[in-house]
Amino acid sequence: MAPSYLKNQLERSRRNLGVQTIDIFYLHNPEQQLTEVSADTFYQRVRRAFESLEGEVANGKIRVYGTATWNGYRNDSSQREYLDLASIAGIAREVGGEAHHFRAVQLPFNLGMPEGFAKVNQKIGPRQMSLLAAAQELGIAVIASATLLQGKLVRQLPEFVRETLACDSDACAAIQFARSAPGITAALIGMSRSEHVEANTKLTSRPRAKLHEWESLFQPR
Repeated sequence: MAPSYLKNQLERSRRNLGVQTIDIFYLHNPEQQLTEVSADTFYQRVRRAFESLEGEVANGKIRVYGTATWNGYRNDSSQREYLDLASIAGIAREVGGEAHHFRAVQLPFNLGMPEGFAKVNQKIGPRQMSLLAAAQELGIAVIASATLLQGKLVRQLPEFVRETLACDSDACAAIQFARSAPGITAALIGMSRSEHVEANTKLTSRPRAKLHEWESLFQPR
């Protein structure tokens, strides 16, 4: 998260993509540093990174920035790699004011990893809530990664999942689950074959699952 490293990688990304401005620039898996340094040191590094990134916004090189994580927002608060979204957003406010540009977080969210919705591990003031709920309160977009869990969710899903989500394939059900979660802005899918792109983009013409139907997947059966 060193500002000099972030600047180097930002310039590489701009050259590689052939663009002047990056839409979202993420700190990648910052929680891994918590296995090596104290929480105080970690959040000091976050502050320096955010100061640097607010400067890059002012320079027109990025629009917003965020954190792309694996464990951080899914862990219990007692675990070493846990990330407190309210604290991170608070640093952004201190650095950039109320109009700060820390506006996106990314975490795995899928049928096998639903913690962003199902786990109450964040806190805003005295209230405990899920990551998705906390992000909505803080005005932060949530991007779901690992929508298909590296292909593990494209086969052998229970029939009731496909029925509930009105899908005729497991891949459809997995994507529909992620994109329909309350508070998810977008669900990312890795694709390397044109037929997969064609099949998956058909879902964009369908409405998201109704909330009560989606939430029924969390009920005992």
